[in-house]
Amino acid sequence: MNAPHDLPPALFLGPEWERLHLLGYFALLSRQGQALADDSVAQLRELQAQVDALRAPGGVWQRALGCMPDTLALDVLACVAAPELEPRVGWVFQQLHGGSSPYASRALIQELLALDATQAHALRGALDRDAPLAHSGWLRCAHDDPYKPLQADARLLARLGGHAPKPAPPPGAEPVPLLADWQDLVLPADRLQLLREFLLWIRERDTVVGRWGGQRVGGPVALFAGPSGTGKTLAASVIASALGWPLFRIDLGRLVSKYVGETEENLNRLFEAAHDRPMVLQFDEADALFAKRGEVKEARDRYANMEVSHLLTRIESHDGPCILTTNLRRQLDAAFLRRIHIVVEFPRPDAAGRSALWKRLLPPRAPRAGDLDTELLAAAVPLTGGQIRNAALHAAYLAAGEGGAPIGLCQVAVGVWRELSKDGRENSRTDIGALAEHLPEELIRG
Repeated sequence: MNAPHDLPPALFLGPEWERLHLLGYFALLSRQGQALADDSVAQLRELQAQVDALRAPGGVWQRALGCMPDTLALDVLACVAAPELEPRVGWVFQQLHGGSSPYASRALIQELLALDATQAHALRGALDRDAPLAHSGWLRCAHDDPYKPLQADARLLARLGGHAPKPAPPPGAEPVPLLADWQDLVLPADRLQLLREFLLWIRERDTVVGRWGGQRVGGPVALFAGPSGTGKTLAASVIASALGWPLFRIDLGRLVSKYVGETEENLNRLFEAAHDRPMVLQFDEADALFAKRGEVKEARDRYANMEVSHLLTRIESHDGPCILTTNLRRQLDAAFLRRIHIVVEFPRPDAAGRSALWKRLLPPRAPRAGDLDTELLAAAVPLTGGQIRNAALHAAYLAAGEGGAPIGLCQVAVGVWRELSKDGRENSRTDIGALAEHLPEELIRG
């Protein structure tokens, strides 16, 4: 049975919920020692035929999940999703649990499906933490208790409901807006290729590990190294956008604590919340936390080294992409560098790159003066991408403040001058090259 692609798949899964509701009714009768009526058995056969149609290749389930799990896995997914999407099923499950929970458990699924010993063993295997069903991210399956409730993950419910899930930020993280695409990156071709290869580590894991038997490793982990403003965070946004996943920046200040043991607890909460979920974690200024472990001179030094070791272990075992950025690659701990799968160096842009950045970062619908030559801007000052963005915006605001005048070399010269002044040193005309003749005299005298 095929469903229109513009409607949520859950609208067409009624036969699944009816079947489970009827199976729950049968289980209640069986516990009371009552026989099943012939018409009810016939109804179950009819529902089973409809369910088989939903599960056929190209059917509703395959459209919703993007793949075709086996029959047992689909039974499990239906059982865990039904209480969320069809309350009648949840009420029956709650009765079968003696009023304790409306969600299915492994024991209840075994009873509903009347599994024999061999099938029950297969069910235990399907719900194992290392089984494909758990790694799919559709099922919360973090325990081995057969009587403990199993719940559908928000990602499964989102797929069935036809909407995108919005995972909450893990502890110590904040969401990064995804406004970037590959066309926004101004990098040498070999660096762009490295970024695409990092994507392969994420996208092709099922092929390499699942089908080909490759060794499962944590992460993957990428290190983006280079000066400030060269596009490291922008590249992380591009990676997350290409995956269709959210990007979360880790605020190290909220994780590191002066109290013994608290840093490790904070890190554990972070990685447990992010484990095997569709999200990208970005650690800014990784050198601040992953720096070379120092010589132990006092107890605090020893404990600081233990914190780093703990974090290295959690990074290595975390099942999800991590991107770490640094301006000081040489200061990173060698033990950490061995755990990195891809290293991308972000260079300062050359003249051609700066010209492309000026063209891209000046507001596209803003009026521009005829003398605004981006090649001249690129040759005048060797700015980074971040500095060009700031200077271009400053120039645009100056032009807007002049009644919406076209952006010209005068406004850009002021924007560049202000950007260079941020480091606190005294600027001179020579610092802005050919733009110096367009800089107002009062700025230089001031």
